[in-house]
Amino acid sequence: MPKSALFPTGRFPWRSLGLIAIVVGVGAVAFAYTGGWLTPERLTPNKLLEALAPPDGPALGHRRNHAKGICFTGVFDANGAGTELSRAQVFARGTYPVIGRFNLSTADPNAPDATVRVRGLSLSIGTPDGEEWRSAMVDPPFFPVSTPQGFYELLIASKDKDPNAMKAFIAAHPEFGPFAEWAQTAPWTGSYAEDRFNGLNAFVFIDKSGGEHNVRWSMLPVAQPVAVAPEELAKRGPDFLEQEITQRVAGGPQSWKMVVTVANPGDQTADPSKAWPPDRRTVEVGTLVAQKIEAERDGPCRDINFDPTVLPTGMRVSDDPFPAARSSAYRVSFDRRTAEAKDYPRTATGAKP
Repeated sequence: MPKSALFPTGRFPWRSLGLIAIVVGVGAVAFAYTGGWLTPERLTPNKLLEALAPPDGPALGHRRNHAKGICFTGVFDANGAGTELSRAQVFARGTYPVIGRFNLSTADPNAPDATVRVRGLSLSIGTPDGEEWRSAMVDPPFFPVSTPQGFYELLIASKDKDPNAMKAFIAAHPEFGPFAEWAQTAPWTGSYAEDRFNGLNAFVFIDKSGGEHNVRWSMLPVAQPVAVAPEELAKRGPDFLEQEITQRVAGGPQSWKMVVTVANPGDQTADPSKAWPPDRRTVEVGTLVAQKIEAERDGPCRDINFDPTVLPTGMRVSDDPFPAARSSAYRVSFDRRTAEAKDYPRTATGAKP
């Protein structure tokens, strides 16, 4: 089975949990450190990127995770409802340009689509005031572990030849159980257009009066999801997702409703492995519309680092440590792939690190 495969059939292969290190991007799971973490042995971007790399090394010239993807352009149609939560211009009623990327959470840019369990959606939304909102979402509803250190321990355990290493990790990280259950039982679809994408990290929205709201957000597909068995998906070819979304968008724009979930007072915001209760208030703030698909090699998303800490006025990070951690690792990944000139043929002029 290819290294990018994850739970393609019924039973849950505990020995294959190392594959999670490659495929479970969750906004791209290359984490770093912020000041004061993990002493005396500090967790750095380099250590984590090395841990993410497959045994034969990274795919040069590519992102170190979510290496397989395709660009799109479109718009975000804000309906104005988000202004009660944030003063960011992106929520004022209007239409704003989007550069996005559909992707698979794998370090292999040639991985067969049906072998990768986690799919992602990354966005860059610009507004007339010159600000930008970047976001990276995935289809799982929660992250497999609660801390960057826990994720690093998952990477190390999954590569350990000792058969007891993963057992010890699972015993030490009970929060891993819900993710394992999702990976085994959640339905697959045959299209990015039918997938729901979730922002797993908590952020803070600041409204016009200075009030703060802890939030997470999701993109809900307008297209009706149709469950397809992974065995059937494998028959559609190694690149069926890119081919399908290209054909689908050529036949008409595809849309997702953006829904913001607002935390109640006392809801924790630092642990992305814990979903908030389903009764929390939600606000539909607009619609994402994908209008044109473009191959990544020369597409508009290739040179964008989808750093989740690039936020407009009216938003800030919360006490969740992962966005800052991801930002550090994304920067190193971006620098490495753009420096690998012979494997990165497009000149990075105008690149947005």
